[in-house]
Amino acid sequence: MQVVNSLSNSLSESQKLNQFDNMEQRQKFIDQQIDLQIKSLGLDEPWYSPKKIMNTLFQILTLNLGNSRFFTTHDGSSSVNELIKEKLPNTILLFTSSSLAVVGLGIVIGSYLARREGRITDKFIAGLASLSLSVPPWWFSMIMIVVFSFFLQIFPARSTPVIPPDSPGYFASLLYHMALPFITIVLIGFASSIYYVKYIILRVIEEDYIKTLGVIGIPPRKILLKHALKNASPQLTTMLGVGLISTLGGSILIEEIFDWPGMGNLFYNAILQNDSPLIIGLVYFFTLLYLATRFVLDLALSVLDPRIRTEDN
Repeated sequence: MQVVNSLSNSLSESQKLNQFDNMEQRQKFIDQQIDLQIKSLGLDEPWYSPKKIMNTLFQILTLNLGNSRFFTTHDGSSSVNELIKEKLPNTILLFTSSSLAVVGLGIVIGSYLARREGRITDKFIAGLASLSLSVPPWWFSMIMIVVFSFFLQIFPARSTPVIPPDSPGYFASLLYHMALPFITIVLIGFASSIYYVKYIILRVIEEDYIKTLGVIGIPPRKILLKHALKNASPQLTTMLGVGLISTLGGSILIEEIFDWPGMGNLFYNAILQNDSPLIIGLVYFFTLLYLATRFVLDLALSVLDPRIRTEDN
């Protein structure tokens, strides 16, 4: 990028001064400028060269991820940064909303089943949890498309809206096309979430201070909602954070199967086209997103659980 910018600036100045008498002089000047930029950036040196390594690190730290070879945004930009900015909101919209729905169902139904351990509904949910963990998400996604798109014809098979993004009704169309992958992700993860929440609640209920509350006459429902869930909030927050990271990591296959216009679909197509600048940029961004999520999760746990806070002596 710096080579191109410097070269374009030099060319614009040379054209203003009319310093070229023929095309050979012009090409010679271009070659000289390219050689100068290559040497100044250390691109002619081996990969372990300190100059080349420092220049690469500088580009990464400034989030200058280069340009894609084959892909462009709706505005025609091939910048990897612009491609990520265009696709990231769609990925966050789908997987954040589905993760919140999965955790919400897990908390509500899991808390209910914690008081009915061993009954038929409890065993049924345990079976669903085992089944959902054993079924491949890509296979279940294809079954959902066959059933709801081809047999029932309720949702479209492709989750990419047919209207351009600058149209007034694009967001409503995007939500409609998001319905099928959203339902699929929730169905895949809700049973295991319920099962996990149930055992978190059961472990908290077995604590002595919770049993003491029951002995002094506090209603079980109040104990569950006011005390058990409050003390289980660090584990539930961990489940939400880990679940969100896991769904983002598995977004490649889900987005590709449903043709959802997100970063996972972009990543898959970049691999098929061997678009190395885009692949490197997406891997780098996913790594940053993972680290940022873990950092926010640690901060949230320090607020919710006073036992893990550190005090200055």
